[in-house]
Amino acid sequence: MADAVQARLRRSRVVREGNHRFGLLLEEAVLHYRVCDGPELVAQLQYLQEVSTRPNVSLGIIPFTSRRTVWPLEAFYAFDEVQVAVETLTARVNVTAPGEVRTYLRAFAQLSRLAVYGPEARRCLGKALDAATE
Repeated sequence: MADAVQARLRRSRVVREGNHRFGLLLEEAVLHYRVCDGPELVAQLQYLQEVSTRPNVSLGIIPFTSRRTVWPLEAFYAFDEVQVAVETLTARVNVTAPGEVRTYLRAFAQLSRLAVYGPEARRCLGKALDAATE
């Protein structure tokens, strides 16, 4: 698992390079999942805190207490209005059918309205960091 964390961190350099904009949404629950050892978890959470302050990144966290209007979904990445990548347990699926892409973009918009941003999102990250260092 630690190797997977390191690979994701290496890929994340795209956040700092080029002229890209990112809208990221996370469920507050995933901030508390123990999918790696303490130091790796702490590093991931600190990285999220750091990127959440970047002008090209909008980080939203959907709090535990949010009234759900969209069922929790698998991880998906909308690169534009043409392609969405969906991560399943066994594969990464590239969705390019316009109607399906629009469905994912609508879901992202609905989930975005449930999220908190800025200082409130960083408070969620801080609580998760506190729990990770206990």
